[in-house]
Amino acid sequence: MQVLKFGGTSVANAKNINTVVSIVQEKLKEDIRVAVILSALGGITDALLEAATLASLGDITYKEKLLAIEQRHLAVVKELIPLDKQSSVLSMVKKRCNEIEDTCNGVFLLKELSLRTKDSIVSYGELLSSQIFAAKLKSLDINNTWKDARDLIITSSDFGNATVDFTVTNKNIKDFIATVDSPVIIVPGFTGKDKSGNTTTLGRGGSDYTAAIIGAGIEASVVEIWTDVSGMMTADPRLVSNAKIIQEISYQEAMELSHFGAKVIYPPTIQPLMNKGIPVVIKNTFAPSYPGTWIHNEIKKNGNSIRGISSINNLSLISLEGSGMVGIPGFSKRLFEALSNEKINVILITQSSSEHSICVGIEEANADRAKTVIDEAFAYEIEIKKVEPLVVEKGLAIIALVGDNMKNHPGISGKMFGALGRNGVNVRAIAQGSSERNISAVIALTDVKKAINVLHEEFFETTYKQVNLFITGTGNVGSKLLAQLQQQQKHLQEHLRLQVRVAAISNSRRMLFNDEGVDLSKWKELLQDGEAMDMNEFIATIQEKNLRNSVFVDVTANEAIAKSYPEYLKKSISVVACNKIACSSSYEYYKKLKDLAREFNALFLFETNVGAGLPVIGTLNDLLRSGDKVNRIEAVLSGTLNFVFNNYTGEKSFATVVRQAQDEGYTEPDPRLDLSGTDVMRKIMILARESGEELEMEDISNESFMPESCMKGTVENFYNEMEKHEDHFLQLITKAKQEGKKLKFVAKFENGKAAVGLQHIDPQHDFYHLYGKDNAVLFYTDRYTEQPLVIKGAGAGAEVTASGVFADIIRAAG
Repeated sequence: MQVLKFGGTSVANAKNINTVVSIVQEKLKEDIRVAVILSALGGITDALLEAATLASLGDITYKEKLLAIEQRHLAVVKELIPLDKQSSVLSMVKKRCNEIEDTCNGVFLLKELSLRTKDSIVSYGELLSSQIFAAKLKSLDINNTWKDARDLIITSSDFGNATVDFTVTNKNIKDFIATVDSPVIIVPGFTGKDKSGNTTTLGRGGSDYTAAIIGAGIEASVVEIWTDVSGMMTADPRLVSNAKIIQEISYQEAMELSHFGAKVIYPPTIQPLMNKGIPVVIKNTFAPSYPGTWIHNEIKKNGNSIRGISSINNLSLISLEGSGMVGIPGFSKRLFEALSNEKINVILITQSSSEHSICVGIEEANADRAKTVIDEAFAYEIEIKKVEPLVVEKGLAIIALVGDNMKNHPGISGKMFGALGRNGVNVRAIAQGSSERNISAVIALTDVKKAINVLHEEFFETTYKQVNLFITGTGNVGSKLLAQLQQQQKHLQEHLRLQVRVAAISNSRRMLFNDEGVDLSKWKELLQDGEAMDMNEFIATIQEKNLRNSVFVDVTANEAIAKSYPEYLKKSISVVACNKIACSSSYEYYKKLKDLAREFNALFLFETNVGAGLPVIGTLNDLLRSGDKVNRIEAVLSGTLNFVFNNYTGEKSFATVVRQAQDEGYTEPDPRLDLSGTDVMRKIMILARESGEELEMEDISNESFMPESCMKGTVENFYNEMEKHEDHFLQLITKAKQEGKKLKFVAKFENGKAAVGLQHIDPQHDFYHLYGKDNAVLFYTDRYTEQPLVIKGAGAGAEVTASGVFADIIRAAG
């Protein structure tokens, strides 16, 4: 015999009930005898509670609620059962609804709703649905027996969450089954009665428990829990879009997951079936062909160390601590007694090895009551300062990894906490059972969605890792970057298992957010319709969204944005900066950003600050990490100046060549930063700092070749003045040519000192054969003494700079 339990959504209306009928008919075709356990029609239990509560408050509108409940059941009967067979069923519904109304009238008069009365009222939901279902089968000439669960299941008098007396209950079930030969037995779920004959309920979700009690009592071959999902899942699909169906799970794992918030099955359901080795299957009423999830003893390994991830929201941590607790037995006993006397359930316990404190997780709704009773229990110790008043933290949640295969698998907790740490999820408390079947962590409620997605990605995703980008700056480099991201999205997902989503784009005028990823084929139009840009609002929105694997990308030259990096790093959001301002501002700020990145497990990457797309900073860091020491750096670091001096022959004016460099996108927005040597000063300072030197801009000497008048006024004035000083520039190039040399603007760092300036380069030098906009960096180190390590290539241009930013994004994503 099989037990089939159908939840509220499965019997929410006539259409769904007909689906349930079809499932039962399929069982009968296979010559399988079934016991069918039914919940109330979807939403009816809540409606009954609401009506009872209104009545207790003296609110006459409870009658309207009851009328709506009656009308809904009558409508289901009229749609479900043929007209010539409706009369007796409609009478039954009216009779039951009159009984509900009589009880509620008494509640209204007394202005009192006891737990016993509440149980009596809500039990009618299952009584009605099950009798309607029995009548439907009878109308189809399907022989069935309806049995009131209260005649079978005997419980304690703990109304609302009664304890089953299995000795009496099992005997009742066996005696009943022995007298029935119909192929279908129908039993309302959720209800029982105490030894005095009062109606009791088995707790919310108790219809699952009824199925387990009946299944264990008749020693069923299987208990099927039919619901609106296709099984237990690796995580809550409302939080994790890529959650997967768990095909098989052990009794113990299922109990752990259901305890930690998995809603598919009511936690007590497993125990009576586990005791008898009866398997449970979670099936989808609306997709009956799906295999669902099998819960039983012997399961195959799924190739993973964990089976699922779950969570409990709205948790509070209460902490009792004080020096007077150390070495004194009985403190824990008194704490738990105080909670037990108030019927406050303990969800999680953790205690420091010093015995100086004990921390307990409880439902947030009970936190204030817990503080009152515990402070009273320890009033004397608090008064003499041996124990501190109870500390209560609210707004928390528990996330739990569950899996039998976690046993003897080192590194699971490290992987868990590493993934959370990298995403800025702070862990307030940790608990792991001696069975090693679960690891639980208490985190902020606001971090739950991110945390579960991060852990699911870490332990279950074999397809991709999701990365969320927040990009500011849509100019030359920014637009190229967005084009590259669009072009490479498919490649990244297929070959690097990265799903890179641009969750926000902004420029100086507008900002655009989309958690599912901005459509990069039309980002310009979408951004144009976005909100007005407000940097503080932009930062606040990113922090509020709290998306996993977040990376902020700055493709601007804006000082205010460069000053905002700490706001991201403190939230464990990695920063990729094309903007040189942050790293070339004061050493104190540069160091602060580096320290914040380390402290909050974020990355601060700025490869394109020097050499555009060339791997200059990365190579320098690799040298230092491998134990090498940088003794000297020589570099041509301005693609702009190299382009200018490679193209200036005297045939066109110097100003014309500079304007060409700007038009082709090789200069900073203000070309005077390039021509003055300021940009090169910034770059050599960044390299010196990355080498370990505390260098400031004023420490760098600059032998400028530009006439002073060129650097005053507007950009247009700059070009006009250069035209006036054409002879000066012509003399510079002529003198170099006469010596058989080329002009290069060179940066040097050695012995803690840095300098930049125009130099005459002979043909034997590495810099002589630098063409176009090329950069070159020479590292002289303990390992590279006479022959330097040379990095050479295009050092300017929107396309190569964007590719350098892209590379940093991939590093941050890794």
